[in-house]
Amino acid sequence: MWAEKNETFTRDFILLGLLHPNQYGFLFLTLIFIIFMVAIMGNTALILLIRLDIQLHTPMYFLLSHLSFMDILHISNIVPKMVINFISGRKSIPFAGCGFQIFLSLIFLGAECLLLTAMSYDRYVAICRPLHYPILMNHRISVLMAAGCWLVGTINSTIHTTYVLHLPFCGTRAIDHFFCEVPAMLKLSCVDTSHYEGGVYVSAVFFLLIPFSIILASYGQILHTVLHIKSVEAQKKAFSTCSSHLVVVVMYYGPFIFTYMRPKSYHTPGQDKVLAILYTILTPMLNPIIYSLRNKDVLCALKKVLGKTLLHRN
Repeated sequence: MWAEKNETFTRDFILLGLLHPNQYGFLFLTLIFIIFMVAIMGNTALILLIRLDIQLHTPMYFLLSHLSFMDILHISNIVPKMVINFISGRKSIPFAGCGFQIFLSLIFLGAECLLLTAMSYDRYVAICRPLHYPILMNHRISVLMAAGCWLVGTINSTIHTTYVLHLPFCGTRAIDHFFCEVPAMLKLSCVDTSHYEGGVYVSAVFFLLIPFSIILASYGQILHTVLHIKSVEAQKKAFSTCSSHLVVVVMYYGPFIFTYMRPKSYHTPGQDKVLAILYTILTPMLNPIIYSLRNKDVLCALKKVLGKTLLHRN
């Protein structure tokens, strides 16, 4: 108790966390850790599969490998600290550590929003303009898209992290969240942050509303094209690939938009924590599962790699 009180007079923040230190909290932590391990193994396996199978050396799977890499880094930025805090009983996080967590989180969140848009463009070109695909969506363009996502995400994160960390913080510096996130940090500020919230709203429009609108428009056009395809097999393949992408998009953008496009006064800690679980912990685990189980190309590649592995052992 004294240690926690003493921390309020330092520059450290206190993460109040998601779990209570009881048997139910420990069970929930165990579940989160299992989800974390599944996410790490699933996304790593998908990256290796794309790397090993030449049939998956296409722009779509190149972008998908970057999505998996972002998911690995994002969940690793949050869950280990949550586990350590729960087990050790210490809730503090250094000022620099909190800033670093915000910086990395905003990079991965922003870059992933743009990357999902690039993936929808890839599907649009592949299905609606297949003859122009080698020109409009080749390896060089996919590399530029991925690099652009990382670069723009980093620039946006640098601006927001710098601003948030320069705000004066009052009181106990206790963040009612399980990681350092901008909306939760703004509640601790001693000054009026309404102007900055306007900046957050502009960023949200750029990273959330515009990409989400582009994705919906792309899939509207894709749906129109697919319904006019005469081949039933081609229709099934197109629906399978696109439906898996749409599931990921809705799961990711929905809670993210709800969190970052509401005024500070409308935020409640309970809601913010539940929404954050969806786009920081659950989505990284579900992405490789959705893309694997709903994708024949990935399943075929997996069978080939496993077959070769078993042959080498025998």
